[in-house]
Amino acid sequence: MKLLMSPSSPYVRKVRVLLREANLLDTVEEVEVSTNALASDPSVIAANPTGRIPALLRGSGPAVFDSRVITRFLNDHAGAGLYPQSRIWEVLTLEALADGIMDSAVGITYEMRLRPADKQYDVWMDAHWDKVARAVAAINERWMSHLAGPLDMAQIGVACALGYLDLRHDARGWRNGNEALAAWYAEFAERDSMTATPP
Repeated sequence: MKLLMSPSSPYVRKVRVLLREANLLDTVEEVEVSTNALASDPSVIAANPTGRIPALLRGSGPAVFDSRVITRFLNDHAGAGLYPQSRIWEVLTLEALADGIMDSAVGITYEMRLRPADKQYDVWMDAHWDKVARAVAAINERWMSHLAGPLDMAQIGVACALGYLDLRHDARGWRNGNEALAAWYAEFAERDSMTATPP
């Protein structure tokens, strides 16, 4: 199998971390592509009509996308146990919250990097940052017991979302008032799978 990817994408990083945690690097080749919101790589479009990454090319059958579908597919393929049935709804909900952080943070990044300065909409960016801030605070206030449990895909998603905030929006200071989450992330970021996949 082949993973079409770019290292700076937090959605891609989720999959790359899973590949390492599930010992799938001998099974899935990481293929770096140059693609962005304004000009999608043709190989990505062939795999995913929206032109978004990651996309997983399989030996047989259509490509698999988006990141949450890929991680479920690879987890099942490897029997990795990152979506434990005993707490599946909590895992899926927290993973969705992490993806929501990514969605808003990536949207802000696109606004800043792809639009001329005089056409950037500050009110829109601030509204998206409010979503990020609320989600981060909710994780810090309500989800720390889950993050302290056995490794699952929600934890990986949260860590990749926070890593992206550090990469693109560090000046906004997501750690302020979220000390428990910041301490958890500092430890989680030292996992081999995370240090091997910096954006």
